Amino acid sequence: MILSAFFAALGQIGDPKFRAVLLRGVGLTIILLILACAGAIWLINRLSGDEIALPWIGTVPWLNDVLNYSGIFVVLILPVFLMVPVASAITSMFLEEVAQAVEDKHYPTLPAVPGIPFSEGLRDAIGFMGVLIVANLLALILYAIFTPLAPFIFWAMNGFLLGREYFTLAAMRRVGREGARKLRTKHSATIWLAGTLMAIPLSVPLVNLLIPILGAATFTHLYHKLTGSTA
Repeated sequence: MILSAFFAALGQIGDPKFRAVLLRGVGLTIILLILACAGAIWLINRLSGDEIALPWIGTVPWLNDVLNYSGIFVVLILPVFLMVPVASAITSMFLEEVAQAVEDKHYPTLPAVPGIPFSEGLRDAIGFMGVLIVANLLALILYAIFTPLAPFIFWAMNGFLLGREYFTLAAMRRVGREGARKLRTKHSATIWLAGTLMAIPLSVPLVNLLIPILGAATFTHLYHKLTGSTA
């Protein structure tokens, strides 16, 4: 069911309406990642200065070089961790358009929906991004303790959180917040697995740019498959 939903989403890339949303999503994702990396590098440069002095130790010349070289690490590694909150933000912004494009093509007989009010969607997006950021910061402790398992912890945790958000947003359009919660509880294992399959490619450069929009389309299909909508 999950793979069927994903390949149905992938097969719609040629649809002009869907492609337009996809290109805007990819463009905004790139901009957000560039701004985040630039902000992190600026902060590093501000902290480094010409010399760094530590309390009771004094000036540590080599520490400045360490901070400067860490900018390379930021550019290479930070986008992997940032893609999860960025994917959340992009999905929240474009879910309505993506879902409508999917339903227009695959579920044309469904009645129209009023959609999610912008203020409600914005509130959910900000709240969920906060949860994602806090969860990933706390997970750094687990990464340090169980280093060999770090990728699996990252995928499983973010898969659970992203699956929860993707599905909730897709379902809320049709059955409201409470209906989405009940469906999410009923199909929690399937939603977690689907979210994990979305989280894994988020850690792959370039491929991860496509995942926020494709994920939104996949979970739109998944909602309809779980509720028995006729394609």
